[in-house]
Amino acid sequence: MQIPLQITLREMAHSDALEAKIRERAEKLEEFHPRIVSCRVTVEELRKHHQQGRHFQVKVDVHVPGREVVANLAHHEDVYVALRDAFDAAKRQLEEVVRQKRGDVKVHEVPQHGTVARLLPEEGYGFIATADGRELYFSRENVAHPTFDDLAVGTEVQFLEEIAEEGPQAKRVSVGKHHTVS
Repeated sequence: MQIPLQITLREMAHSDALEAKIRERAEKLEEFHPRIVSCRVTVEELRKHHQQGRHFQVKVDVHVPGREVVANLAHHEDVYVALRDAFDAAKRQLEEVVRQKRGDVKVHEVPQHGTVARLLPEEGYGFIATADGRELYFSRENVAHPTFDDLAVGTEVQFLEEIAEEGPQAKRVSVGKHHTVS
């Protein structure tokens, strides 16, 4: 294993089998992120319940360049199940970090808000006055909800701005919840 691993057991006796399982799980994390800087695993037996049995808390703290991933699973009766679940949660977070770094995570555009300034129903297009004083073209095909025919001058709309051959245009125009920031 290439990554520095720190294992801490609290309120419980040392177990070679448990430590071996932790090392095995930590090594598998390297498959999901190639540049793990460090990994700290803490396993703690929580206060003992005579009627409810033993409960464990497992914390997996992984450092990668620029990020820290922490998975914490508390109150499980089987230490190995708690260990598995905590490492699985850390694995999912590491996969997400890698997806974000590669740009695989889809980022949703934030809609802009404006008002229908002009409509030319016979031609099937109109213009939206934006908050910064510009006017953006939109066509009948760019109206998502309601229909183009239901729009009127002065209607507040939200839209996404895209650059087309002719210049900036409003796409996915809709009448919806509008929140203006004052």
